[in-house]
Amino acid sequence: MKYALPLLMAALVSGCAAALPPNSGQAAPDFSVTTLDGGTITLAGLKGKVVLVNFWATWCPPCRAEIPDFAAFYAKNKDKGFEIIGLSVDEMSASELKPFLAALKVNYPIALATPKIIRDFAPGGYIPTTFVIDKKGMIRDKQVGGMDMGSFEELFSRLSAEK
Repeated sequence: MKYALPLLMAALVSGCAAALPPNSGQAAPDFSVTTLDGGTITLAGLKGKVVLVNFWATWCPPCRAEIPDFAAFYAKNKDKGFEIIGLSVDEMSASELKPFLAALKVNYPIALATPKIIRDFAPGGYIPTTFVIDKKGMIRDKQVGGMDMGSFEELFSRLSAEK
């Protein structure tokens, strides 16, 4: 993913309209990613679930700090209509990334961020950046910086109660 980080930085520096983050209440960009274990995840396949799309990297201290909370919350809520997709912006291959994920006991799907998904979501120049998507596929929140368990619980409780 040698283009992921430069694209993130270009989005921050350019200030162009295409790099502006989606507003809350807009439909989330349609996507299809291949996870490190070879599965495919699409936005359409996640309709009816509350989804966190998290842009992160191994070299990012706040990213590493939020991973244990992500894993714990995912284990507790994945069967209750909750999904996390971690999108790594690291400049490494899937095989290089897997030992890091195993050491942190990451239990949710991880994929390498593609230039297209970075353009479509426009996370900006800071990571971690997390988008919260409701059951209808609408972006309901964008968090720049690390998230904590309380934030997950509040968002999931509120959004999962909606029809």
